Amino acid sequence: MESGAVNYFYMTPLVVFFPVIGLLFNIIFGGLIVKKGRAGEIAVGTVASLASALSFGVAVLLGISLTGQRGPVTVPYLDWINIGTLNVHWGFQVDTLSVTMMLVVAGVGTLIHIYAIGYMYEDVRLNGDPARFRRFFVFLNLFIVMMMILVSSDNYLMLFVGWEGVGLCSYLLIGFWYEKGKEGIGNALAAKKAFIANRIGDFGFLIAMFLMFGMFGTFIYKEINAMAPAAAVTTPILITAMALFMLLGVMGKSAQLPLYVWLPDAMAGPTPVSALIHAATMVTAGVYLVARSYAVYSLVPVAQNWVALVGGLSALFAATIAVGQFDIKKVLAYSTISQLGFMVAAVGMGAYVAGMFLLVTHAFFKALLFLSAGSVIQGVEYGHHHVENDPRLKKQLKKLGHDFDPQDMRNMGGLRTRMKLTFWVYLIGALALAGIFPLAGFWAKDEILTESLVLKPYIFWLLFVAAFFTAFYMGRQVLLVFFGEPRSPAAEHARDNPPVMTVPLVVLAILSAVGGGLNLPAIDTFTKWLEQTNEKFSSLGFNLVVAGASTGLALLGLSLAWYLYWKRYQEMQSLPAAKRPDDPLRAYIGPVFTGMENKWWVDELYRAIILNPYVILSRFLADQVDGRFWHDWFHDVVIAGGYRALTRFLAVPIDLGVIDRIANGLADVTKALAGRLRRIQSGFVRNYALAVFIGVVIIIGYLVLR
Repeated sequence: MESGAVNYFYMTPLVVFFPVIGLLFNIIFGGLIVKKGRAGEIAVGTVASLASALSFGVAVLLGISLTGQRGPVTVPYLDWINIGTLNVHWGFQVDTLSVTMMLVVAGVGTLIHIYAIGYMYEDVRLNGDPARFRRFFVFLNLFIVMMMILVSSDNYLMLFVGWEGVGLCSYLLIGFWYEKGKEGIGNALAAKKAFIANRIGDFGFLIAMFLMFGMFGTFIYKEINAMAPAAAVTTPILITAMALFMLLGVMGKSAQLPLYVWLPDAMAGPTPVSALIHAATMVTAGVYLVARSYAVYSLVPVAQNWVALVGGLSALFAATIAVGQFDIKKVLAYSTISQLGFMVAAVGMGAYVAGMFLLVTHAFFKALLFLSAGSVIQGVEYGHHHVENDPRLKKQLKKLGHDFDPQDMRNMGGLRTRMKLTFWVYLIGALALAGIFPLAGFWAKDEILTESLVLKPYIFWLLFVAAFFTAFYMGRQVLLVFFGEPRSPAAEHARDNPPVMTVPLVVLAILSAVGGGLNLPAIDTFTKWLEQTNEKFSSLGFNLVVAGASTGLALLGLSLAWYLYWKRYQEMQSLPAAKRPDDPLRAYIGPVFTGMENKWWVDELYRAIILNPYVILSRFLADQVDGRFWHDWFHDVVIAGGYRALTRFLAVPIDLGVIDRIANGLADVTKALAGRLRRIQSGFVRNYALAVFIGVVIIIGYLVLR
């Protein structure tokens, strides 16, 4: 630390403890406060939001403290595990990488907390259980706690605690309305799917940690970084296996091929959950893990190649699926998987600055898009309730041709005039995601494309094509939702939402617009910031050719979307309902669009090759092995039948034939002996005296003869 520099490192534990205090307050007092109605709910939401905001404030102070600091600062807290050679303390590592994540988690998290105050007020009433308002904010604060533990730890074991904690929070929040969804269990199944898919990834992370301790005897970052070069020479197979098993953890947590399938279903959770956990923070944990493990991955080119390839393929594959979705949140979900693919590919190639830069900017515009989508959904739901209460308008619902769903973009249209603020912030987020100059997404995506062109050209082409699809499906979404005429009575009567929801959207829109300033060419503020953690965190800089090509590609995608979903879509509205396709792209690439719409049948493939065989095997084990073999034959025939046969043998031949006969024989002998002895007992005194006399004579005679 430079002389005279400000030092707030002692405050580091507060990034965790402030949200802990918030959730404990709401657990203890929130129940009484919520009973006071709207004011009580605002108080509960304010406490939770303030806890997250205070955590953000501490992160800002830690960032100030890092000014002029080279390398990480370790803040010990307490001893945790001391078993044999395993000595793990609960400590915090403060460096520019961890503070970046703290600022993103707490900063974006605070805005989402504030938004959720307004959103959940309507949501809990729509779902008929206002009492759950407090529970939601307790879960949200718990998530901030676990995410802060994950990003602030100075060792892999403490990181794993946060890693598992955010998995638990994801399960709780996806299944928040566990009794809702398809057949009353749809949301519960979505939560279970996320939990199981993440456990598969966590298995890989655990194996990686076992290998790590076997090689290094420690979980502490600094010690592993120091010993990794020697281990790469002496045990190259083990360190490669460790890196690849860690990649399995990344696939699960950051929703990459083939473990991405849980993230689209996670949209069952309330929209603030989608924005916070499944767009801005938790799903980026895998990206952070690879960046944090730079010392290991830089020594294992095989693992780097696999990480980059998984990211590149995931980016392109998910982008194609997003093109064919009609659910407004599902489009954004597959977009998240695709953008995570960009980040994973970047850190896999060693372009850590580019990957982290997209992580930060993506948190801005994807949180903006999800929250704006929530605003759209609530606006359309308001219109739907208005229609349901009007008998004249209710008849129009039957003309839709499909069931009404407030998240189905086919039920929207024309919302730019009814939800003006939401439209403008959504447009900014969509253009930022598409990579349009000068918004944040342009600068971040350009850095990754530039790095990939130099480091791994085959990854560049995967990401380049994915960037085209990104611009196309975002153009498609904006046009379907906001342009044209309303395609349902609900959209016709939609309205914008209150300031508690729209103000966070404006803040995120500003960040999405100017966020690229964090790492402008020639200034490279973000690059220099991360270089304080390690000199390997560098950037190749701005490439005008790549930037021009990517911008042209994005404009091409947007133009194609405009042609299909403005010009062609308007023409198709004049056709009879029976001849009108639900999507103009279906008319051009019918079977391909059907594949996109059905997510390339990956879920069906999983069901065919994994779930159905598992169900068949479980039924076989339950019916044949457990039922017929174990219960009916082994338990009833072998154990119970054998026991009955043994008891019959012991009862008849042994008990009756031997034991009873011996006992009866002894009784007969005793009875006979007693009958003989009875004769001696005559009852005459003279006989007894004679017996005594004879006895005395015999004894005296014996003594004399002796």
